[in-house]
Amino acid sequence: MRAKINPRHAIAEIARVLWHLRGILLILLILFLILSVAMYYVGGAVGATTRTPSSLGETFYFCAVTALTIGYGDVVPSTVLGRIIAVLLGLLGVLMTGVVTASAVYGIQVAAQRAGLLPR
Repeated sequence: MRAKINPRHAIAEIARVLWHLRGILLILLILFLILSVAMYYVGGAVGATTRTPSSLGETFYFCAVTALTIGYGDVVPSTVLGRIIAVLLGLLGVLMTGVVTASAVYGIQVAAQRAGLLPR
């Protein structure tokens, strides 16, 4: 009989690791909010087609799309400072993705060890 990873154990381990990293994740979230507000006030985010200033909601949308490294291009920064903030948002998104991905990998490894698939 072949051992299997219990999905509940894997999810519980991932949640446990994320809980232990909550301070880091909170700092990254606060940095995202600070950069988003900075983008709204000094970044000059504008609609790409209309070239009109973006609303607060559109600016947060742009920041989220940038942090997720999607970059649709429908809202763009028009100032040098805005472009610098956009790069920082992209780096922040990569950091957040890395932390969550590493937590998931670790959780699955612990669940695999518990199932006897990996040595302890």
